[in-house]
Amino acid sequence: MKIKKLTLNNFMAFGNAEMNWADNINIICGENSTGKTTLLKVMYSVIKPFSNINRENLTKEMEEQLFVKKLQGVFRPDEMKIGRLVSRKQGSNRTEFSVDMEKQQKITVGFGNRQENHADVSIEQGEKARKYDVIYIPTKEMISTVEHFVSLYDEYHIDFEEMYYDLAKLLDRPLSKGPNTIEQNQVLSNLEDIMKGQIVQKNKKFYFKIKGEGEFEMGLLSDGYRKLSMIIYMILSGSLNKNTILFWDEPETNMNPKMIRPIVQAMVALAQMGVQIFVSTHDYFIQQEFNMIAAYPELNPKKMDIRFISLFRDEATHDVHYEMRNLASDLEHNAIMQEFDAMYDREQRIIYGE
Repeated sequence: MKIKKLTLNNFMAFGNAEMNWADNINIICGENSTGKTTLLKVMYSVIKPFSNINRENLTKEMEEQLFVKKLQGVFRPDEMKIGRLVSRKQGSNRTEFSVDMEKQQKITVGFGNRQENHADVSIEQGEKARKYDVIYIPTKEMISTVEHFVSLYDEYHIDFEEMYYDLAKLLDRPLSKGPNTIEQNQVLSNLEDIMKGQIVQKNKKFYFKIKGEGEFEMGLLSDGYRKLSMIIYMILSGSLNKNTILFWDEPETNMNPKMIRPIVQAMVALAQMGVQIFVSTHDYFIQQEFNMIAAYPELNPKKMDIRFISLFRDEATHDVHYEMRNLASDLEHNAIMQEFDAMYDREQRIIYGE
């Protein structure tokens, strides 16, 4: 299952937007507060509720509440009033947003700015949709905290967005039965070569096993290794498969730059397996690693569809706009490259005294 298009009207920072996505890898960049994470969250909120649910026994009211609760859990607006997600304007206002997917499936959600816990939901489905999985990897890693997080979240009000809870539940799954697919083994082989070890789980605790050195607790590893460990375990448990849509919010967070290339290689391997990937980033290295893959055919022999999306604000109106290109180097508004160039210019002025 692939997301084909996202349409937003008056949703948070976005006035009107219609984004057509690549089937393989989508890289979203932009300055702070331009809506990178918002794009990931809204798509996740719309498609996650029905990813593994049989709709036949649901009433319309039950369907609506699934979407409302997901929006509340993912965005966590004040007092859980979903109307606060509508673009802030004087008077009454309304948002409507939709996600178009394969098999002529479209989910549309709408509500007004004074609405608290009700939304109008429309679901169109042409051909019978295949089962799919949806995973959101937030900025904080979760594999070192799985042991108690799910039970705490179930029993107490914890100020974590629901993506953390969803991810912890996936990591809490046991290993799947039966052999891995050829595609899974290829990805696992690449990742284990990068990490030089294997992931094992014992009593809901995760360890990194290095041949000849023993097992190391996840808390002793760097963030980069922990994030790759999450990917490996979700492949082993069957949660991350060729029918998965993966959202990854700023994978560079707390990451040693040396780990960026392995992380990108991992995402490329997943995309080749069939996973559709959405990445938000501030990082020059991530953007350029993907840009090289997109630019040079020898680095992209399978001709994966890679798309770069830049979000930026209009200096006069402060409205958020966007552009989409097949190469990051073709973006007219590229906050990452603009800052890189500005730093170079500052250094030249210091060197030459201009």
